[in-house]
Amino acid sequence: MAETTSALQTPLPQHDASHTPKRYLVLGATSGIAEATCRIWAAQGANIFLVGRSENKLQAMAADLRVRGAAYVDIAVADLDKLEDHASLMAHAITQLGGLDVAYLAFGILGDQPQAEADAAHAEQILHTNLTAPVSMLTWLANFCVKQGRGTLAVLSSVAGERGRKSNYVYGASKAGLTAFVDGLRNRIDREGVAVLTIKPGPVKTAMTAGMKGNEKFADVNEVAKSIADAIAKGEGGVMYVPAKWRPIMAVIRAIPDSMFKKLNL
Repeated sequence: MAETTSALQTPLPQHDASHTPKRYLVLGATSGIAEATCRIWAAQGANIFLVGRSENKLQAMAADLRVRGAAYVDIAVADLDKLEDHASLMAHAITQLGGLDVAYLAFGILGDQPQAEADAAHAEQILHTNLTAPVSMLTWLANFCVKQGRGTLAVLSSVAGERGRKSNYVYGASKAGLTAFVDGLRNRIDREGVAVLTIKPGPVKTAMTAGMKGNEKFADVNEVAKSIADAIAKGEGGVMYVPAKWRPIMAVIRAIPDSMFKKLNL
């Protein structure tokens, strides 16, 4: 069972039904993109439930979001690789929120490509964290949202999943699998009133990418977060590239013949 810790001990505030704050469940909340997105929701007076591995980071983030205007913040410390904890964790979070409007899956690991090439166990760990664990959570969340007849599932994938490249093909494979799963899920439940949004960021300036070559050219995390928050607010689902320039870039990359692509140093 996941360890849970309340950031606020008081119950959810009562609001007029027409002005009820949106309720967000954020899985992988301390990732750079997720944190920046939560700041936007906090300024809108949202109710937010944060899930992540580090209690210290979650507590600090919760305090920051309250200062920024969040109506309610709660946290759960959990290892999301543990599939057996998912159902109880999400049921607890939704109970604490008093319902669910948006589930935002923003967790994952880059892993180490050279290590994954030499050690299948490390490759499996990348695939487990980035694909198997999200599939487990999304299956539960999708069924919950279908039952209530509404909701939005927003999932961080990556442009890295568009085509396998020698520099990160294990990570790319995990994101390609996640994208395909989310596409199929959307096709299944969109007609049930549930929006499913696949988010494909290009490289973004966060702690996870701090050591990468060319980091200074990566997208600003706050601009990326604003695009994501705006897309989620529309409640329409679909596929978004962020920044938007990555849609035509990836179309070109996908169109390169394999005979040429395998010669590229990507």
